[in-house]
Amino acid sequence: MSADLRIGELARRTGVSPELLRAWERRYGLLRPERSSGGYRLYSAEDERRVGKMTGALGRGISAAEAAKLALGNAVDLPSAGTLVEALVAFDDVGAHAALDRLLSSLTLESVLRDSVLPALRDLGERWQSGQITIAQEHFASNLLRGRMLGLARGWDRGSGPRALLACPAGEQHDISLIAFGLALREHGWRITYIGTDTPVATIAETARALRPDLVVMAAVDPLRFSACVEELRDVSAQFPVALAGAGAGKELAAQIGATYLAEGSVEAAAAIASLERP
Repeated sequence: MSADLRIGELARRTGVSPELLRAWERRYGLLRPERSSGGYRLYSAEDERRVGKMTGALGRGISAAEAAKLALGNAVDLPSAGTLVEALVAFDDVGAHAALDRLLSSLTLESVLRDSVLPALRDLGERWQSGQITIAQEHFASNLLRGRMLGLARGWDRGSGPRALLACPAGEQHDISLIAFGLALREHGWRITYIGTDTPVATIAETARALRPDLVVMAAVDPLRFSACVEELRDVSAQFPVALAGAGAGKELAAQIGATYLAEGSVEAAAAIASLERP
């Protein structure tokens, strides 16, 4: 295949800067230029095709190294959410962590949360509700995933970006999706202060007054956790921007207390919050 594209033209066609193209050529062998009689590197349509595959893979959340393998035609075999679930229900601590290690080393954190961890969590919940797995299996899986995610959360309060205060109201024990939201929001430059589960709204309000966060996010699976404290929620919302999340939240309740309802999944909701103009 003839090579007749200078790097500037390749950059124009692909939308990738010459500097980045050179870096991909050097690090991953993505480009295979020929030399002109004058000593210039010339690139082919095949190089252009590989760059297109590379950028497409990056857009799906695949790491640069793994994206380059795909672009070069080398298969990338990553664990699926189903593989992770099967390890968890088998009490396979080593297997579950190995699957997570592989995913986290190959994909962006947001992709791992959106496409593997949260789907696995939903699958486990459905299996437990239908009696396909025991409470012991569900607890083992939830504790492993929660522990791994909190490990990733180390240092999420650092930086100078806007601050989000996260908590579950009194009686609510399910917080993995809220932790996932915090991790995803951190990827957008926010600082995260996480109080945890089963926290009275009065305590959340007291903490907010001390920290002055840019956003207070409360999540619950059970609607009763919110409906039992509407006046307190309204009081917090009068002082700070508040968002409600989880199956226990809803658009009507959020409107009632003057809050934002996060209807999307954790990762998508974080991206939506981050896309808004910072306070």
